[in-house]
Amino acid sequence: MVSGDHRTTEITDRPNVRIVGVRMMVINEANPPASEDPALANSQVEIEKRLAPGQLSWAGPLLLVTSRTVLAVVAQAIVAFIYVLRRNPSPWQSATPWWSIYGTLVDIGCLALMKWFTRGEGIRLRDLVGRIRLRCGRDIFIGIGCLLLVFPFFIAGASLGSKLVYGSTQPNLYPGLLAARVLPLWAIAYSFSAWWLIWSPTEQMTYQAYVLPRILALSGSKWIAILVVAFWWTLQHSFFPLILDWHYMAWRFLAFLPGVIVFAVLYLLNRRLPPLIVAHWPMDIFAVLLTVKF
Repeated sequence: MVSGDHRTTEITDRPNVRIVGVRMMVINEANPPASEDPALANSQVEIEKRLAPGQLSWAGPLLLVTSRTVLAVVAQAIVAFIYVLRRNPSPWQSATPWWSIYGTLVDIGCLALMKWFTRGEGIRLRDLVGRIRLRCGRDIFIGIGCLLLVFPFFIAGASLGSKLVYGSTQPNLYPGLLAARVLPLWAIAYSFSAWWLIWSPTEQMTYQAYVLPRILALSGSKWIAILVVAFWWTLQHSFFPLILDWHYMAWRFLAFLPGVIVFAVLYLLNRRLPPLIVAHWPMDIFAVLLTVKF
């Protein structure tokens, strides 16, 4: 009787175990751990939790915030070296128009660094982007709204910077270098099809999703985080492409500073990257359209 009762209890308990197991699976799928949920893994709360165990230090944010500027110069130097090998009399100037091609080398370097540091935090590179909400075009429409909000600040910055540096609202666009770039057909096709598609998300991931919230967590100050990111993000545009003229570098810095600050504030207010990537894409496409000579 005892053994029979034991078997009966086991048989009776098995359906209950299965029900509990199914319920736990449903709960886990509906509420995944923060490390597996792209919307939570890069949240400010989760980032700050990683401070105590030593998973997060100043090394990653400081290296990434400066990396795009440094890598932009290195990438241009690689192209210039190719021109040196071809005995070009002006290798640095000849390399300058190729920024929408060698820019992808900058992206590859930044993605590799972010992958390294996010792995140390126990999260994925994908977690920096967060959830993408395309239902009813939500992220697309929000992105268009962000574009309409941010773009005037870039236009105003360019006009004001040009007036301060050149004494005119019409800046020197350095024909053949920054504007009116003469590129082969394959380079033009790449610039319009692939460069911006990679550049915009990587730039937003680097400065906004990775650096900005981590400097905020480490410093405890939103304004320190915004100012550090805004300075280096703006400086990147003074070095990409690098034209050895202080007028050009000062104008580019002043032109990009207002829009970059607005971008950073928008991210801290909403903490969603996909709409900002959508807002960024048309500006990079326009940059290619404006600077390539057909």
